[in-house]
Amino acid sequence: MAALKSEIAAWSAELGFQQAGVSDVDLTRAEQRLVKWLDAKFHGTMAYMHRHGVKRSRPQYLVPGTVRVLSFRMDYLPEPQESAARLIDDKARAYVSRYALGRDYHKVLRNRLRKLAKRIEEKIGPFGFRVFVDSAPVLEKPIAEKAGLGWIGKHTNLINQNAGSWFFLGEIYTNLPLPVTETDNHNHCGTCAACIDICPTRAIVAPYQVDARRCISYLTIELHGSIPIEVRKDMGNRIYGCDDCQLCCPWNRFSQPTREKDF
Repeated sequence: MAALKSEIAAWSAELGFQQAGVSDVDLTRAEQRLVKWLDAKFHGTMAYMHRHGVKRSRPQYLVPGTVRVLSFRMDYLPEPQESAARLIDDKARAYVSRYALGRDYHKVLRNRLRKLAKRIEEKIGPFGFRVFVDSAPVLEKPIAEKAGLGWIGKHTNLINQNAGSWFFLGEIYTNLPLPVTETDNHNHCGTCAACIDICPTRAIVAPYQVDARRCISYLTIELHGSIPIEVRKDMGNRIYGCDDCQLCCPWNRFSQPTREKDF
């Protein structure tokens, strides 16, 4: 299993992923945070956040037999951050979140992960697995954190110490008892509050707590009704998503534009 884990990491790199890790299925702490977030009604109209019960926080309930989750990240920043920052200040143009400028990432990552699963199957024979890319009740950020891909920052995005936060996540739920990735899960945000201070609509109501009802990404993508009048002016020229909390993050000085042509 240890050798296979190393091979999986190498194969994933060949398929365009920048990092791979393995976590167990114990998401107790994340489940507790999720319950509190839902109780506070921070999910707004996103009823799907509680529709599946504990399947979101208990992988073995969503896919019976799951004992490990393989977590992967792929960089997507299409251009240097400075270009995005200048666009936000341009009142004659509209801003679209950087993640949405390329090909549908769900399709890109899902196809790569399926190729990876096929590679594993060719190596060891049939095994239990299911691929996810933001497509089912999966707590992808807590899983990635447990798999050693980074830590969840005060803006609730995953941050990697060497690569910032401009990346997509994908998972493979599996019954293979692979060794879990050892990580200290150390949070490196420290006293920094840049993301909280810069949020145009003050959606980060406390460190590690986002009220989606005020978040521009939610308001321009998830919300099907009219955008509340009180937040419209603060949205500026952002018409699809918002990247402010990433643009101001000191750790993104280590980010690099993606090498993936699809993005």
